Amino acid sequence: MRRLPSLSALRAFEAAARHGSFKLAANELAVTATAISHQIRLLEEYTGLCLFDRQVRKVVLTDAGLELYPVLRDGFNAFEMTLQHLGKPQTRRRVIISTTNAFMAHWLAPRVTGFQKLYPEIDLELHASDQAIDLGTELADIAIRYGRGPYPGMVAEPLLTDSFAPVCSPLLGPIRQADLNQLPLIDFKWTHDHPLNPTWKNWFAAAGLPWKARRGQLVFSDEGHAIQAALAGQGIALLSLDLLADDIAAGRLVQAFGPVIPGHTYHLVRSAGHIPGPHVESALAWLRSQLHVSKMASRLPDEDDNSAHP
Repeated sequence: MRRLPSLSALRAFEAAARHGSFKLAANELAVTATAISHQIRLLEEYTGLCLFDRQVRKVVLTDAGLELYPVLRDGFNAFEMTLQHLGKPQTRRRVIISTTNAFMAHWLAPRVTGFQKLYPEIDLELHASDQAIDLGTELADIAIRYGRGPYPGMVAEPLLTDSFAPVCSPLLGPIRQADLNQLPLIDFKWTHDHPLNPTWKNWFAAAGLPWKARRGQLVFSDEGHAIQAALAGQGIALLSLDLLADDIAAGRLVQAFGPVIPGHTYHLVRSAGHIPGPHVESALAWLRSQLHVSKMASRLPDEDDNSAHP
């Protein structure tokens, strides 16, 4: 039998973490701020850890809270998606696509209008999570996963291998490699450690520059927040040129200098146990056309999955 804290405590924590406020969490859950505080105290007693740094007019997640929050956020999102699926009669064809938060925000979401114009009879439901969901449970028809594979029990095809380079906001002006010591380096934590992750340390090695512990780094737990910091001109970030192609083309970001280093590969993944219907095949074909499927994309067969951006 699972030994878990109460659902009320988990809901209170997730809402408070999302809002950064006990008061706003209380408004959402229709309880008092005192009740929220009590539930979080119970959760902290259960874990033996402090989950929030209580500050004036706001609360800030501790390291333990930062680790717990995305797990609960994605879990509650999955609950909501499944309950909506069960509770609504399906009168139209629907395709559920799951992918990472960053890929959803910066690549897929801006393009879905094109799918709707081609296939107005099909509804898309988009699920974003940095944790790979179980496609065998029918929570999603298709997943776009980022990593090196393999994906046991799945039909997976490589779409493209992306590339990483230093990018920054044009607000910072022309940036040269020599300016690296004067600018904050924006970084994010990868969900899975892998020696071939396109990290600043690996980029410095490719550039033939010495790497050492650097001052002025901005390290985020989420890739999307690192992208937002770069867009805001907070420093220079090592980010995917393919993921941010639209931002670069629009001039919101610029590639500062080289070298360019390889990232991992985006894979189109579906359950091997389910035969896709015509509506799912249409979505698969559209995704292939949008991502210009590369049959030459490499895949290392015996490595652990590194399936999501953080």
